[in-house]
Amino acid sequence: MADACFSTQLIDGDGVFNVTGLENFMKEVRLGECGLSYAVVSIMGPQSSGKSTLLNHLFRTNFREMDAFKGRSQTTKGIWLAKAQNIEPCTLVMDLEGTDGRERGEDDTAFEKQSALFALAVSDIVLINMWCHDIGREQAANKPLLKTVFQVMMRLFSPRKTTLLFVIRDKSRTPLENLEPILREDIQKIWDAVPKPHAHKETPLSEFFNVQVVGLSSYEEKEELFKEQVSDLRDRFQHSIAPGGLAGDRRGVVPASGFSFSSQQFWKVIKENKDLDLPAHKVMVATVRCEEIGNEKVASFTADEEWQQFEEAVQHDYCPGFGKKISSLLDRCLSEYDMEAIYFDEGVRSSKRQQLESKLLQLVNPAYQSLMGHLRTRTLEAFKESFDKALEKEGFAAAARDCTQTVLEKFDKASEDAAIQQVNWDTSKVKDKLKRDIEAHVASVRATKLSEVCAKYEAQLTKALAEPVEALLDSASEDTWPAIRKLLQRETKAAVLGLESAVSSFELDEATEKELLAKLEKHGKSVVESKAKEEAGRVLIRMKDRFSTLFSRDADSMPRVWTGKEDIKAITKTARSASMKLLSTMAAIRLEEDGDNIENTLSLALVDASRPGTTDRSIQSSDPLASSSWETVPEEKTLITPVQCKNLWRQFKAETEYTVTQAISAQEANKRNNNWLPPPWALAAMAILGFNEFMTLLRNPLYLLVIFVVYLVGKAIWVQSEIGREFQHGFLPAILSLSTKFVPTIMNILKRLADEGQRPAGPERQREMELQPKSTRNGSYSNATSAGSSSVTTSEIGPEYSSPVAQ
Repeated sequence: MADACFSTQLIDGDGVFNVTGLENFMKEVRLGECGLSYAVVSIMGPQSSGKSTLLNHLFRTNFREMDAFKGRSQTTKGIWLAKAQNIEPCTLVMDLEGTDGRERGEDDTAFEKQSALFALAVSDIVLINMWCHDIGREQAANKPLLKTVFQVMMRLFSPRKTTLLFVIRDKSRTPLENLEPILREDIQKIWDAVPKPHAHKETPLSEFFNVQVVGLSSYEEKEELFKEQVSDLRDRFQHSIAPGGLAGDRRGVVPASGFSFSSQQFWKVIKENKDLDLPAHKVMVATVRCEEIGNEKVASFTADEEWQQFEEAVQHDYCPGFGKKISSLLDRCLSEYDMEAIYFDEGVRSSKRQQLESKLLQLVNPAYQSLMGHLRTRTLEAFKESFDKALEKEGFAAAARDCTQTVLEKFDKASEDAAIQQVNWDTSKVKDKLKRDIEAHVASVRATKLSEVCAKYEAQLTKALAEPVEALLDSASEDTWPAIRKLLQRETKAAVLGLESAVSSFELDEATEKELLAKLEKHGKSVVESKAKEEAGRVLIRMKDRFSTLFSRDADSMPRVWTGKEDIKAITKTARSASMKLLSTMAAIRLEEDGDNIENTLSLALVDASRPGTTDRSIQSSDPLASSSWETVPEEKTLITPVQCKNLWRQFKAETEYTVTQAISAQEANKRNNNWLPPPWALAAMAILGFNEFMTLLRNPLYLLVIFVVYLVGKAIWVQSEIGREFQHGFLPAILSLSTKFVPTIMNILKRLADEGQRPAGPERQREMELQPKSTRNGSYSNATSAGSSSVTTSEIGPEYSSPVAQ
């Protein structure tokens, strides 16, 4: 199947480069896929010399040809580009505007030289179209053309080797073997006459050009022979770039994908009338084109669906196989770059490949870092779970060590799975962060567990000390604090041994373990001190309870009965001394065996100072309790200061004075009750003064009935108003209360009497049942008639008095 013919105007007559047209042309002919396997052929020659006709027959292009019937005129303007059909490799054909055209004039040769330089810069083969009859003539049309070609060739810093194929048109009968030496001689003369740079003074023509000559018959006169000769010439263009071909020894070829940019840059430099540096141009083209390829590959990579899926997936969780898959994508992208840029300058290609790889890795790096972050989080969660399970089976330190080693090994394997082959990213920072997170979690769990263990043994120690210490302080004596110290030492030692055994699995350093044990010992002391302070706040109540117990009960703990034989003063002194010992015991914390004189000081100041026989003025003049601290007792160990002891003692005496007074009163009342007969003088007075009343009662027995009725009424009022109980609260409150009860009580008694009078008489048994509660109630009230704080009890020995405390 024949190739389609594509053509475009590359540069117009005004010298404007058709960038869009060239880009479209390259896409249509798929030039970018050719690599270095392509050739560029251009043709130069006088105007209307049949250049376009030759190209159309030789390469089967469709360049516009001159219409001979309209006269000789300019047909091709600027430079046109087309693709040769059915020639391998891909061959691009450029048709240049003819020289010596009358349209531009004699002086306008700028475009002629620019187009010639452009053709030499980009072409592998340059066809020089010339008339046969101009060979050997000094002023022939080909002479200016050759001068132009050689002059512009000197503007190339490092000229590429170009094949100059001289096509002799309208060849005469003179054999080509005779014409070719003459032509070559003329070419050499022109080459020698052209000014050259110093570096190329002795450079031969063959260094720059590969000159070949071919002759063609007249197209108008011998068309068939012309076509036959052109067909033979066409065969020479097959595989023209292969060794031995027309352009087999070409140099500095620009890869096909860079042809567009290279051509643009050539024309730009030529238009600016600058010399062309072909090696530098080659590097520039390679730089630009490789960068374009790299950018295309970056865009292709970012648009890849697999990459997009991975990029989105790693934002949420760890993705297994990430490293292998991304490495495959990167390798594919770099391989595509290598294939497209393989024909460009090696140094530029490698440099741009590194840049491409760096850009791709920059795109991948955020996803990789996110992946490693998820891996670190997942590994940390796995450690927490395995650590919690391991704690149920083994010791803390061993569990932490084993679990840490296991998860770090898993992390390393997962890191290897996530690793990208094209780069060796350092994961040590992520691993260090994971280690820090693990250590922080272990430290947190250790602190929690240690806190729980310490709290457990502190609670046990508190339970073991609190109640016994409270009981010991309640029964304060000389042995109280030694017993507390012994108890504290025993229980603290047991708790410390238990805690030491419990924390052994934590493998704590010696300093930390000692600190925990010391803290537990300190806690034991704080429990005792706290309990002591608590009891010290209730010392007054304890003192009164102890005084009441010792004062109101005998040695057998039985209630004391004040018969008049007891020594109240001695009992009071003993009870107060015991209370004073309680106060001295609670005055300070004595967890050390250091002695103090608190008890002696209190005894001297509080008990001995109250004795009547104490007449030492020095003792009375200096008060040992007039101080805020005890001698030899630190302030932090003081519970009750001397001044506070003095105030507490004063309050204690005031509140217990009533009990002593009541006991004395009960004892005096007992003495009076034991002597039930009035004194003799009272008997004599009663006999003398009461004789008249006695005689009156004997003369009028009715008075006895009146007295009996008054007694019954008074007794009823006494029982109903509970007069005895009211006077127990004091005289004045009793009077006020009875004044409000008197009238209602009288009315109640009268009402009951009226009810009794209206009730019909019943059987005797009913009367007894009605009278029984009344007599019982009267009996119960009759037992509550004792006055003050004493009550009368009947015994075989006689009436005795018991204290209210005993009751």
